[in-house]
Amino acid sequence: MIFQGTKPSDFSKRSIIIILIGFVIIGLAVYLFAQLAEDVIEEEKFAFDQLVTDWVQGIQAPWLGTFFGWVTELGSVMFLSIASVLFALFIFFFTKKSRWVIVYFAINMLGISLLTKVLKLIFERQRPEVLAQYDGTGFSFPSGHSTGSIVFYGFMIYMVSTTGWKKSIRYIINILLGALIFLIGFSRVYLGVHFPTDILAGFAFGVSWLFVCIYALELTLWRQRRRQKKA
Repeated sequence: MIFQGTKPSDFSKRSIIIILIGFVIIGLAVYLFAQLAEDVIEEEKFAFDQLVTDWVQGIQAPWLGTFFGWVTELGSVMFLSIASVLFALFIFFFTKKSRWVIVYFAINMLGISLLTKVLKLIFERQRPEVLAQYDGTGFSFPSGHSTGSIVFYGFMIYMVSTTGWKKSIRYIINILLGALIFLIGFSRVYLGVHFPTDILAGFAFGVSWLFVCIYALELTLWRQRRRQKKA
């Protein structure tokens, strides 16, 4: 149990509410992923996929293609790998954050990369279209851009939320990061290299892994603070 050895009095009501909401989100996300995965294994056809795909085809425009071509790169393995290294270096050299932040951030990113690759090999879902230009190669389920973007930018949202910045600034930054996550996922459908259900599954699986890593980090930091108080 993640909070084994703690007492209810150790946490404020706000912390308890956040913990409970997090577990509910994890539960719902796992359930959604499991439902989608079951239908993919049985090679079911999704009405949702067809509905969204038809709508996307109706809004095709050259400038949108260019825009989403740029957006999708913000969720690519290359970009997220470079950004992750820069973030870790920034935390190490320019902040007073615990080194555990870097450790769990690395687990967050490396773990989702490995797990996504394993899941793709398990389900072996073919893409709607293979386009190497947009990293549209290999298997389709779940979307690696979706899992990668939600754990990376989601971790950024978590980090911003824990700063002492003005609440309005934190809200604006986090809303922009949330919108970016959505746009990266949508770009994969717009460019035709993923089914919409690949994106939903990627978001569901990614947010579950993100919350697990954040909870593990928070527990480690809490234990660290507790030991320091006793010292």
